Amino acid sequence: MREPHVLIAGGGIGGMALALTLHQIGVRCTVFETVGSLRPLGVGINLQPNAVRELYDLGISAADLDSVGLPVREWALVGLNGNDIHAEPRGTWAGYDWPQYAVHRGQFHMLLYAKLRARAGAEAVRLGSRVTGYTPTPDGGVTAQLSHIGGTTSEVSGTLLIGADGIHSRVRAQMHPDQPPIHWGGAVMWRGTTRARVIRTGASFVGLGTHAQRMVIYPISAPDADGLSLINWIAEVTYDEPDAHDATGWFRQVKIADFIHHFEGWQWDWLDVPALIRGADVAYENPMIDRDPIPTWVDGAVALMGDAAHAMYPTGSNGASQAIIDARVMAVDLLKHGVTQEALAAYDKELCGPVSELILRNRGAGPFGLLNMVNDRCGGEFDDIDDVIPPEERAAFIAGYKSAAGFAIEKLNAAPRTVPEGAKVG
Repeated sequence: MREPHVLIAGGGIGGMALALTLHQIGVRCTVFETVGSLRPLGVGINLQPNAVRELYDLGISAADLDSVGLPVREWALVGLNGNDIHAEPRGTWAGYDWPQYAVHRGQFHMLLYAKLRARAGAEAVRLGSRVTGYTPTPDGGVTAQLSHIGGTTSEVSGTLLIGADGIHSRVRAQMHPDQPPIHWGGAVMWRGTTRARVIRTGASFVGLGTHAQRMVIYPISAPDADGLSLINWIAEVTYDEPDAHDATGWFRQVKIADFIHHFEGWQWDWLDVPALIRGADVAYENPMIDRDPIPTWVDGAVALMGDAAHAMYPTGSNGASQAIIDARVMAVDLLKHGVTQEALAAYDKELCGPVSELILRNRGAGPFGLLNMVNDRCGGEFDDIDDVIPPEERAAFIAGYKSAAGFAIEKLNAAPRTVPEGAKVG
């Protein structure tokens, strides 16, 4: 009997997390990644406690994560006049058994890649190879069609194919050929990083402004000898008429002068937003986009995960976290059912419905919905937030999101390991 072999389309964070997980449970896999060489691309992302827990169980240590980011102490929303709407501790400071991490996306990606090469060998990742389609095989497996840098093509057969190839997934496009185009609701983001002094607790995630215009700010490194940290910032504007703005350049470098006028005057004694933006070496623009939920992530021996399955607005800071959870849940089903189509069906049944609801919840602003409520009730400026949104209403709103996203404290802390220690398939 031939050894099971899982093909993974895409070597991003989800694909690397899945490959590491498959190696952990004794399943051979190969990752096919489009680019010819991996580089630490991107800016800041957050890893929620439910994902950090899985990374620890996967052998990614706190020291590893400290090398690419830092634990988040606080999550805060602030109104236009600089007064707090809501602030709460995060990670272990909130009572979780695991921290929340703010990391440099590219450095975290490279960390996972290095771990995979060290554990499974360099042959576990084939760079310069893109999965362009798939065909079922008579034995219940799958053949993936590949295109390579240089223009050549080839095919490879495996037991299962997992599409971890992002929001523009070729695997998803074949599985759901009639899917609608990518959804854009009118919000444009400008991203950058600046070396600056930290604010508030020194490790705070801060959302500032209104639904129509806001900043997200948080450090992704500990302070250096000069007391400066690498501060990740995202400046956002939502256009009332999306068609009036060019959204074709989905990730492009832009001049700071192109957008900083939206945030001139955003200055308080504790934060100077224009100075923070101007301190960046480079800025990138991209629309806030997602995809409509689909009824299933599975087609026989083929499954989707990560952004290929559930590209979502970053308002909940859990896109990368959910990709890691996908990998771990899939592993549980492979342990239970073997490397089979039945395992993929079980994975689909457990996650597709709830995560599809999360896509729509994030489209409705996720936890940042509090900013919308404040804007609607008082225009974003207030003296005492309790007069605008009572404490009980704020607490209930945040608790509802945490529950939907899978990181309610009591439930997470009490849950057994997702992948049992030492478990192997078959």
